Amino acid sequence: MLTVSQLTKSFAGRILFEDVSLQVNRGDRIGLVGPNGAGKSTFFSLLLGESSPDSGTIAFDKSATIGFLPQETAAAGDETVLELALAISPELTQAQRIIHQHESGSGDDEAAYHDALHIFEEHGGWQLEPKAKRVLSGLAFRDTDFARPARAMSGGWIMRAHLARLLVMEPDLLLLDEPTNHLDLESLQWFEEYLKSYPGAILMISHDREFLNQLVGSIVEIAHAKLIRYRGNWDDYIAQKAAREEQQLSAYKNQQKEIAALQQFADRFRAKASKASQAQSKLKQIARMEKIAAPVAQSKTVRFRFPQPPRSGLRVITLTDVDHAYGDLVVYRGLQFEAERGQRAVLVGPNGAGKSTLLKLLAGVLPVQRGTRELGHNVRVGYFSQNRVDILNTAHTVLESVLDVPEPVSEQTARTVLGSFLFRGDDVFKSVSVLSGGEKSRLALVKLLLDPPNLLLMDEPTTHLDIGSIDALISALSQYEGTLVFISHDVHFIRAIATSVLHVTATPDGTGSRLTIYPGDYDYYLDKSKAVSARLALTAGATLANGHSTKAISARPAPGLRQQKERKRAEAEARKAIAQAKREKQQRLHEIEMRIATLEGRLKELTAALEDPAAYERGGNAVAINRELSAVSAELTRVTHDWETAAAD
Repeated sequence: MLTVSQLTKSFAGRILFEDVSLQVNRGDRIGLVGPNGAGKSTFFSLLLGESSPDSGTIAFDKSATIGFLPQETAAAGDETVLELALAISPELTQAQRIIHQHESGSGDDEAAYHDALHIFEEHGGWQLEPKAKRVLSGLAFRDTDFARPARAMSGGWIMRAHLARLLVMEPDLLLLDEPTNHLDLESLQWFEEYLKSYPGAILMISHDREFLNQLVGSIVEIAHAKLIRYRGNWDDYIAQKAAREEQQLSAYKNQQKEIAALQQFADRFRAKASKASQAQSKLKQIARMEKIAAPVAQSKTVRFRFPQPPRSGLRVITLTDVDHAYGDLVVYRGLQFEAERGQRAVLVGPNGAGKSTLLKLLAGVLPVQRGTRELGHNVRVGYFSQNRVDILNTAHTVLESVLDVPEPVSEQTARTVLGSFLFRGDDVFKSVSVLSGGEKSRLALVKLLLDPPNLLLMDEPTTHLDIGSIDALISALSQYEGTLVFISHDVHFIRAIATSVLHVTATPDGTGSRLTIYPGDYDYYLDKSKAVSARLALTAGATLANGHSTKAISARPAPGLRQQKERKRAEAEARKAIAQAKREKQQRLHEIEMRIATLEGRLKELTAALEDPAAYERGGNAVAINRELSAVSAELTRVTHDWETAAAD
């Protein structure tokens, strides 16, 4: 369907792609990954014909249709949301416009109206409209939104409408640039399931590891101006990449040792008449070798010791008998909540259950309608959400904005942290006023990390971040010594950060949501909740997968003693499970370590044998030793990877 052959592209004196090739066949599901600035969006631009390669070719099948969803902006005119979702061709769009004008009484050309009806029917418009409504509903549009002008919606909803248009259109090849950025959790899950049965091929840029794990059959990495294809999903790619790099390093080292041994023999005996011909033979052997390139050094993860907030009291924040409602809609009634110093809790639960409302109540953004909100000793609250960008001074540059904090840092430190969040080079001198919404969000995040409060409340902090920046944020929050409560749809981020889970779910009788506390990490929550998948568990309701009900802690808890016993029993269960897992892990690690020690011993013996000139005196002996050395080295690489996997679990 798509063939990219020997493509080269430079930009501003820098080679983005050099002699790269890629084949995309019908039904392929491919994730395009690489650090920010590697050239992912440029590659899409080349495929779409918006820019031209310096050399090489890009060829599509003649009948192939292409659909593209950009990352940030997409246009919307006077059409309604439904009309935009149905705008799969210019002819159909024009026909829709004439039909709408005629039926609303603003058009009186009967002939044009009947022609439009014919075109609409010819393009399958009557069948497409129900499909468009189903897709829009899956992306969380309400029926009342269908007739709204698209341009009256926010940018995120316009992007959803364009995504709906592509899904209705069903092109042979979907090019998606960060398609999950503007989706809430339930829409994301619907979209993920929809794509699993999508009939065409998909080439997507995404920084959502779970999304890639669920959907793609191969990963194409842009690295060092090359396209490197790996079979499997994101986790497979990580394992294969590590193994590939280890194998390349091992092969390179072995070859260098072999070259050194051959050279040593040649240097030692070239002046000796009886050995001169053998010495010359060794030099020719070196010359004939296909040299293995030295592995390219990997870019280092940004390491920076973020400032720590002042220490708070043990009890950080308490909500007591809190009620909150939006008109007649009761969200909480008699809510009890308490966070302790150092807690890192993730809020999960279905849309509309009250996760964001709870975060805003904790932040003081929403007033307590009944009950009390009490901050502990020396507590300073920081709330990160989309409207946090309002605190940015648009007259400042990016660098000036970061330096304008109560506890200023050096310019070098500021630029290091900005670089880890995608502001590199001259980007730091851009005015805040010209930044995109995503850039402003990242800048606000940097300011927050450089002057952190001791109670940090974050709503979807990983949106608009690439994988490297998400890892930098994980690094920063892992160092963070304050208290953190957050909402996220990034399963990898949650697993790396959360030490407890708060499940929010609405009660069936409509008397307000309740909290279920899981005093363990996200995997502990998955185990206890019996969830089908890590993603689905994020929006699970009161009764989770397979009919298992949660052990709920009511909004009005039992008297103090009983509540304390429940909590202690849950904590004891968690400790017992963790201890058992730890014992099993230690036994597994011990077994692997014994195997590694055996292999390393044999590797030393073979290396010493290969370095002995006597090994080259008997024909084929050095080849046999080197063959066994390669086999042992490969086995050691595999076993070491097993150890790393077991140690990381």
